[in-house]
Amino acid sequence: MSTTTSETASTTTIIKWFDAPQKHDYPAAQSYLSLTMKPDLVKKIVAALKKAQMTTFKSKDIFRASLLSLLGVSNSHVEKVRAEILGGQEISPLLLYREKATGRLIIADGYHRLCAVYGFDEDAVIPCKIV
Repeated sequence: MSTTTSETASTTTIIKWFDAPQKHDYPAAQSYLSLTMKPDLVKKIVAALKKAQMTTFKSKDIFRASLLSLLGVSNSHVEKVRAEILGGQEISPLLLYREKATGRLIIADGYHRLCAVYGFDEDAVIPCKIV
């Protein structure tokens, strides 16, 4: 387990992370990626993600590279993850894919977790796998 500590003026939130993505994260990534990519490519990406080493990036940098908007805390999935964080539960690292043609970052799995963590600290260091 790894942790990220986010401090605001009045509180400290410790974000606990699993040491590796959970098994169910890979099928979720495959499902998402298959919306815009050919099945053979998706299988290769997911296989590469399974073998990839863990790394870290700041939440604000992941958002900037992905070109995605931040979901607010009113989103039910973000709320659920925030509650897990506040309850001291571990959350799963992100699965990221760097699109070769454009260099754009695709969050294959973990968008809601990223949004929840960013809500605590935009500089939070997030464990992930990237290919």
